[in-house]
Amino acid sequence: MATLRFKALELVNQRRPITVVPAAARRSDSYGQNVFNLEAMRATMPGDYFKKLQAAIKQGATVERNVADAVASAMKTWAMAKGATHYTHWFQPLTGATAEKHDSFFDLNSDGRPIENFKGSALVQQEPDASSFPNGGIRNTFEARGYTAWDPTSPAFIIETVGAKTLCIPTIFVAYTGEALDFKAPLLKSLGVLEKAAVEVCQYFDKDVSRVNTTLGIEQEYFLVDKALYDARPDLVMTGRTLFGHTPAKGQQLDDHYFGSIPARVHGFMLEFEEEANLLGIPLRTRHNEVAPNQFECAPTFEDANLAVDHNQLLMDVMDRVAERHNFKVLLHEKPFAGVNGSGKHNNWAMSTDTGVNLLAPGRRPKENLQFLAFFITTIKAVHRHADLLRASIASASNDHRLGANEAPPAIMSVFVGSMLDSVLDELERTAKLPLDKGDNIYLKLGIDKIPAILLDNTDRNRTSPFAFTGNKFELRAVGSSANCSSAMTVLNTIVADQLIDFKESVDALIDQGKKKEVAIVEVLREYVISSKNIRFEGNGYSDEWKAEAARRGLNNIATTPQALDAFIREDAEELFARHGIFSQVELHARHEILLEEYMKKIQIESRVLGDLAINHIIPTALQYQTKLINNVRGLRELGLDDEHSQVTVEMIKAISRHVATIKTTADAMTEARKQANKIADARELAVAYCEEVKPKFDPIRRAVDKLEQMVADEDWPLVKYRELLFSR
Repeated sequence: MATLRFKALELVNQRRPITVVPAAARRSDSYGQNVFNLEAMRATMPGDYFKKLQAAIKQGATVERNVADAVASAMKTWAMAKGATHYTHWFQPLTGATAEKHDSFFDLNSDGRPIENFKGSALVQQEPDASSFPNGGIRNTFEARGYTAWDPTSPAFIIETVGAKTLCIPTIFVAYTGEALDFKAPLLKSLGVLEKAAVEVCQYFDKDVSRVNTTLGIEQEYFLVDKALYDARPDLVMTGRTLFGHTPAKGQQLDDHYFGSIPARVHGFMLEFEEEANLLGIPLRTRHNEVAPNQFECAPTFEDANLAVDHNQLLMDVMDRVAERHNFKVLLHEKPFAGVNGSGKHNNWAMSTDTGVNLLAPGRRPKENLQFLAFFITTIKAVHRHADLLRASIASASNDHRLGANEAPPAIMSVFVGSMLDSVLDELERTAKLPLDKGDNIYLKLGIDKIPAILLDNTDRNRTSPFAFTGNKFELRAVGSSANCSSAMTVLNTIVADQLIDFKESVDALIDQGKKKEVAIVEVLREYVISSKNIRFEGNGYSDEWKAEAARRGLNNIATTPQALDAFIREDAEELFARHGIFSQVELHARHEILLEEYMKKIQIESRVLGDLAINHIIPTALQYQTKLINNVRGLRELGLDDEHSQVTVEMIKAISRHVATIKTTADAMTEARKQANKIADARELAVAYCEEVKPKFDPIRRAVDKLEQMVADEDWPLVKYRELLFSR
């Protein structure tokens, strides 16, 4: 292992930046060239079919068979002209990754002659094997059928891998019996429910609004390490994170990496994956160094939420493939290195109307600000009411390492709105009690017309808040860097939609009692401000004081995934999702079981890798070095030197023995804890056992290993060290 480490370091020193040639002089000239977008459709489809397709997409209606045939024919023509030979239904099963099964356009007709064939039936639906994907008991091994169904709202695209081009068609994935087995289907349902609820509330303010679109901008943080160093760390290869590694003398404490000059090799990698993303219609605009060494970030322009999620899933795949060509490995684990910042995926979420209004942006007129407050306060109320559900939506074994650390939001759900809006809400709470006489200007009397038209620079940003308002959108910062954002967005869309429906019912009830519309709206909003006040927090979310304060406010601090996931199967959650048609009880319980099983398996894998490295690599290395020290002491004594000369070495020998003993006894206890846990049949109890009995053994073993790293000669140490992983570029 030590030899492998030094060979890897030698390779790193020989690396040179790879020159990247842009596809066009301007990004705008090549943007979306590998996407079957509106321009491509218009160019390849008969006009009447094109209009029917667009109408079906806008209305959310089923695409007629003859239209599907026309789309398939046009799509095949376009893709083959680009060099594609195969097509696939590209879907997002509950593994967290994307999936695809490639079929060739090549076929034989009834006469046995070769043709290129792709019909509407193949476009609309396929039947991949469903049994081996996570299903939570919905499908059995002997019930293999699952169906992928075309999502016409997300355009098809072409992916090139080692010279082969494949047409990828975004789809949902459902069981033979109709239950959703993916992330996309529930997301699409939640977007539909939110749109309907938002449009009805918009009618209070603008009768011309007929559609509300949910927008999303997903910032992606990641680490880059050299491929050779990655391959020399079995823990990185198997788990995505380092299970051992002593903190280097220099980490991120000088903040010199943050927004610094991008290293040359990294810059070449960024250029190429941005080029590929650009061809695929992913509108990346930002790249920069993040806080930790070898940590970076990219971010796109806001898009339709469904498309934004698809693009983020695609982006992670593109980054991984491009990194290989630059001899890098992209690390998307939320906490690949201890002692430095982890990585998140900030979800910037908003709603906009078909009349061009961002519903989360204050306006220039009092009426616009009342509309803004309606959506703004209702969203806060929804998060307060369903905080545990939102926490569950971002729970995972890998994100547990990050939540609550010094660079990530805590596991406590809270909302930051900034001092300006905080004072606006406080004033609304106070002044809404004022009597309103006929002819009074309600906007003036309640202070609504005093809200600045632009709040983007009127308040600071709070990076310790998991759900922060940032001027014209909410930023859910707690989503992990490796996650599929659909889970969090499905929950957020659903709870906000549910609250908007409650809001409208309450306002309508007051109007029916004879109250003026604006007065009714303000009364309901005031009640929401008062009842959700505990969720608003403007201070340091990392502090111990906040934990104590949150407990006094009745806010839960659910630190681990098995406990957090309980929120999904509470009666109120089941009723919420069933009421809006997002998840049936069967689907919800299946997902709960899948997430618990995923958690358990990840901890199990980490435990096995940790035990293997500790017992088969670290301990032998430590004992070999200890033997050198013993021989050193023996040599000193043979020379007649007294114990005073050898005492320091003897103490090192004893320390090595203590650390080795700690590793061995704790690793044995960890193995025994796994064996006992594996006897448990219940999925939740099993996950809890791994969380509470197996995982706690990791830290004592790591501490002992990291102590040995400081003691054993550098030339003998088998694992690539943190200083090499974090600073070799």
